[in-house]
Amino acid sequence: MDDARHMREALRLAAQGRGCTSPNPAVGAVIVSDGEVVGRGYHEHYGGPHAEVNAIAEAGSRARGATIYVTLEPCCVWVNTPPCVDAILRAGIGRVVAATEDPNPRVSGRGISELRGAGVETEVGLLREEADELIAPYRRFCDTGLPEVLLKLAMSLDGRIASPPGGARWVSSEPSRERAHAMRGSCDCVMVGIGTVLADDPLLTDRRPEAVRQPARLVLDSDLRTPLDSALVRSAGEVDTVVACAGDAPADRQSALEKRGVRVWRSAGAEGRLDLEEVLRHLARDGKLDIISEGGADVACSLLESDLVDRIAFFVAPTVFGPGGLPAFERLGPGWWERSRRLRDVRWSETGRDRLLEARVCRPSTAPESPEGSLTCSRAS
Repeated sequence: MDDARHMREALRLAAQGRGCTSPNPAVGAVIVSDGEVVGRGYHEHYGGPHAEVNAIAEAGSRARGATIYVTLEPCCVWVNTPPCVDAILRAGIGRVVAATEDPNPRVSGRGISELRGAGVETEVGLLREEADELIAPYRRFCDTGLPEVLLKLAMSLDGRIASPPGGARWVSSEPSRERAHAMRGSCDCVMVGIGTVLADDPLLTDRRPEAVRQPARLVLDSDLRTPLDSALVRSAGEVDTVVACAGDAPADRQSALEKRGVRVWRSAGAEGRLDLEEVLRHLARDGKLDIISEGGADVACSLLESDLVDRIAFFVAPTVFGPGGLPAFERLGPGWWERSRRLRDVRWSETGRDRLLEARVCRPSTAPESPEGSLTCSRAS
């Protein structure tokens, strides 16, 4: 069916903006006139024109009377750019096919209503599931004020995320590490714990040749132990780097990090610990809605116990490390299994010699709360 084919192209276009548009969603648009595609566009980066505007610009006068396929309901509010609904009406587009509604309460349903009220034939729901998956971080923020968190781990068959002392440096294969870099590249921020920084001195960048931008980096470091000569601190002037610490962390350490270009956030967690949910909310307010956690076992268990994981990506290597290896989930409390969430949309794939498990974590089907400051989730330029 032509409608589905054109919407799939719009979804492919939208995916090209992932990692570059937050706090806006990734959106794609295709304009078709007399069976011919005359305009294509996607939201390329935050601060740039929206998908509909780019597609209309390419179509020019051929947009009049045409159909536009757009992966998200056109916006109807003026933030930093005029509403896309207005651009569609000015272009004389005759039909709008939107994949899904905008979850932002300032927009949801209003864009569709304005188009229909102006006499534009408008349909909603084509390939909705694919479109909803694409904007999942944006929807999570609109619903809760939190970003979406992907928990990524590489582990052995017996659930160890590091080999015994003196063993192999890498758990996963090179193709798996390449895939992990692609995951970084599509996210807004890479999050790790201080244990990972001290043990591995990681750079946490997307080192693929085709990488066009680098995600921000966040270290969970209650006592500000991040070494000043670490790879993260040395490169803080080139890549946005944040260290989240407890409220009573040493002020002199904060000053030393900040002088080297690191941003330091203090958390109001109890007993010298970080409040993970507060840190994640701070990330969302900072415009980072799509987070990948590559921290060690402590961070993974804390996120799982706090019900803050939305997706998982587990690279499972065909090896056994035994009791000398570092277990991934040993810290989970005895009652965690009863509280644990089931997985959905489970997918297995091969990455070199490894197997990759990807899935979404199910959440209780309760009505979402409208977060304080939720108006900041509106699509802006």
